[in-house]
Amino acid sequence: MQAYEFINNLIPPLKLKDKVKMALGWMEEIRTGQLPVVDGGRFLGFVTEDLIFSLNNPDLAVSKIELDSPSCFVYLDKHIYDVIKVASENHSNMVAVVDRENNYLGVVTMEDAIGAFANSLSIQSQGAVVVLSMFMTDYSLFEIARIIESENTKILSSFISNDPLDDSKIKLTLKLDRTEMRHIKATLERFGYKILDHYQEEEGVSGEQERIGNLLRFLEL
Repeated sequence: MQAYEFINNLIPPLKLKDKVKMALGWMEEIRTGQLPVVDGGRFLGFVTEDLIFSLNNPDLAVSKIELDSPSCFVYLDKHIYDVIKVASENHSNMVAVVDRENNYLGVVTMEDAIGAFANSLSIQSQGAVVVLSMFMTDYSLFEIARIIESENTKILSSFISNDPLDDSKIKLTLKLDRTEMRHIKATLERFGYKILDHYQEEEGVSGEQERIGNLLRFLEL
């Protein structure tokens, strides 16, 4: 799950001498709104479609443009989580990947990163999602797993985030290998766990729609 594994080789880098009209042509061809800029093997930032249109000069060289997000990069051995984090911080749909000598290797798109993230969290596996609220001091995945496994259910993956309703608490989101939640909910509540929400799979939803829906619910986006 390291960044270099998800480099998209279909995204070409621009050079400083390239004209912005060429950049627009490439963006249209590969259906993206931005492209990386590289000089001497070094990542300099991104040219965006919006920026080009605001300049309204198709013959302008890329070197004459103030590039976006020069810090939107990760090292090749960083986890895919770091790619998504850097993209979010820079409000970018791409993240550049460089080696430890800062040589440009390519970019990871958010589509590819989210797909990898979803796979790592077992989003596509059959099962329900339950969201618990608790103090961090009360958090013990071992204990919670023991309780859930007492109902012949296993935790496929887990995700911790801040509870927006209480800064002193966390939200623990669990993907389980069962779709029926009634007994699991009752058991967790009997042990004093507060259930914020739960999601069960529904029939009649297309595979792609289900994948996206499950990911958004899991991340509470």
